[in-house]
Amino acid sequence: MKTTRTLLILFLLGLSALAESQLNPPPPPPPTVAGKIDKVDSLVNEGNIRGAIAEYKKMYFLNPGDSRTAYNYACVLSRSSQADSAFRYLNLAVKSNPSATPLTDPDLLALREDKRWTDFENNLITMINEKNGNAIEDIGYAKSLWRLQCMDQYCFYETGLAARKLGPDSPVVTALRRFQIMINEKNLKDLESLLSQKGWPKRSEVGPEAAGAAFFVLQHSNADAQQKYISLFEKSCRENEASWQQYALMFDRMRMNQNKPQRYGTHTFLDPKAGSPNELYPLEDEAKVEEWRREIGLEPLKDYLSRTGIKYVPSSATKE
Repeated sequence: MKTTRTLLILFLLGLSALAESQLNPPPPPPPTVAGKIDKVDSLVNEGNIRGAIAEYKKMYFLNPGDSRTAYNYACVLSRSSQADSAFRYLNLAVKSNPSATPLTDPDLLALREDKRWTDFENNLITMINEKNGNAIEDIGYAKSLWRLQCMDQYCFYETGLAARKLGPDSPVVTALRRFQIMINEKNLKDLESLLSQKGWPKRSEVGPEAAGAAFFVLQHSNADAQQKYISLFEKSCRENEASWQQYALMFDRMRMNQNKPQRYGTHTFLDPKAGSPNELYPLEDEAKVEEWRREIGLEPLKDYLSRTGIKYVPSSATKE
């Protein structure tokens, strides 16, 4: 359910993952089904998984060759614990469109716990390597990283749903957020164990999705862990083994967690009480931000902000 999840990833984290995909994104849906997609997304956002299953079933049988629909159908079936049917449509989806997306998708966590997952994962890795010239060399490391990213994204959907239904101050939302903190702490321990054994993951060895898992886990950790690994992350970027966009996001998050201004302008306020969530978090140096962004290949800040709706008024403008 990719179109739904993009609403739940905080501070544009999902954009960097999509940019690093091994697979070209699927083409936009034809106009004849656009309304159906809007309807099924609304059902998912409302937590009506049974209704979403019924709609995806109709959509799939109208266009059986559409791998996007087959994949999303598998996701809602997985969320409904219908493992047999979920595996059926998931296999159909990846057969025509193999990518590592299912290996990091929290919608499919129920399938990960099924004994059939290992065979599915191994077969998909084979298809990806055949398609991309053996892009995944260290398969064991990649599998561990994919699972970490899947767990990192777990509960985003449920927490967002509970907040919309019950309000952000609901005890259910509070409990889910505490559970996410527990998951984040476990993920960080597992990641640090992997990094001590294997070193920072390289795209050339584990593929871009798996390499990005280290970023996602650290992004949801703490300033000490981010400070500990930021130089390794930078080194990997300079070797073209990691994403500069993800680096900028983590560097700015680290600075925010240290109660310091951000450098690259990638974040709005983490705490709405400190400012509008639509407002750009303070910059380290307004005069240098464009230079810093240009050095690592990011577009100009003004171009980025023009598309995001984030409010930013340079302090120099307020003095005039």
